[in-house]
Amino acid sequence: MLISVQTILLNLLAPYWAFAATNVVVIAALLWWRAPTKATASLPAERLSGAVRTGIRHALNNRFFRATLIRTLAVYPFAAAYWALMPLIARQSGQGAEHYGLLLSMISAGALAGSLAHRYVRRIVNADFMVALGSIGTAAALGLFGGSRSAPMLLAACFVGGLSWVLVLTSLYTSAQNVLPQWVRGRGLAIFLTVIFGAVALCSAAWGQAAAKIGVDNSLVAAAIGAILAIPLTWPWKLQDAEALDLTPSLHYKEPRSAEDIGDDRGPVLVKIEYRIDPRNRERFLRAIDELGEQRRRDGAFAWGVFEDMAELGRFEEAYLIESWLELMHFRQRVTREDRVVEDEISDMLTKSPHIEFLVGGERETLRRPGTEAQA
Repeated sequence: MLISVQTILLNLLAPYWAFAATNVVVIAALLWWRAPTKATASLPAERLSGAVRTGIRHALNNRFFRATLIRTLAVYPFAAAYWALMPLIARQSGQGAEHYGLLLSMISAGALAGSLAHRYVRRIVNADFMVALGSIGTAAALGLFGGSRSAPMLLAACFVGGLSWVLVLTSLYTSAQNVLPQWVRGRGLAIFLTVIFGAVALCSAAWGQAAAKIGVDNSLVAAAIGAILAIPLTWPWKLQDAEALDLTPSLHYKEPRSAEDIGDDRGPVLVKIEYRIDPRNRERFLRAIDELGEQRRRDGAFAWGVFEDMAELGRFEEAYLIESWLELMHFRQRVTREDRVVEDEISDMLTKSPHIEFLVGGERETLRRPGTEAQA
């Protein structure tokens, strides 16, 4: 009896030791790898807290990236159902732990097939249809899970589910990369992955609760229906291809002039820009300036507004706030060639060159009024 227990324990622990060994190899590879040499940055690095806020602000104001996140939330909350309920699916099939492991292995096999097939399917359909195709595949897998207890059918569902998972993930990940400029790409992709893992984590718990109340099969069928309905509901939010946007830095802004040296942490900074246009172009100008405002917030402005002079037709002032002088320097290097298209459109409507001012929050010590000093 003692020998059999030891044998069982060894069999249970073997996969974990194997997994630990593979992780040691990955860690060694990361320690050995050296990043390519980059050109020396012309500006000091961003502060950590400010960089995090800027990354979140960019994600909230980048409408192309928001579209990618919306399409992400149309798939993974429903795909989480079969991941969360897989142990129950295996148990309902009447098979043991080996069958559960085989189901997971078949998901991995489907994912591998999906990674190989992606490049060929991508030549036929664009990213939007690829995600729709993957969503349909996910719904089909969920339907098979909920409607059959046959081992071959469950293995087929796992294969289709893994294949669909990769088709969706690669398309969404590529779209996210295509709409994120280089300076914020790492932060944006971290947000993208957080949305995926957060959706899977939260919805896995929700599907577990649903299975306890309405049953495993009904929960899986409900997830399949949700995945199908999400396709037309989120179709207006389009994914972006690599050639759609030119996100290379424009670098057309000149460095602001200052009468004295300004500390990097000095702030906040108020930027004011005066525009003068032909009053007949008012509606066109306001549409363009609104789009420019979205760009300002996306690149780091935490407040933005445009104001119209009621005493002089055709005179407008744009104003926005930046956290610090260093952030302003980074802000002006983040403008892309895609952003400059809007600025050029505004420039075509101007009757004179814009007037730009940079105002920095005043440094002042706490002052006391005469006669208010503490009495000895």
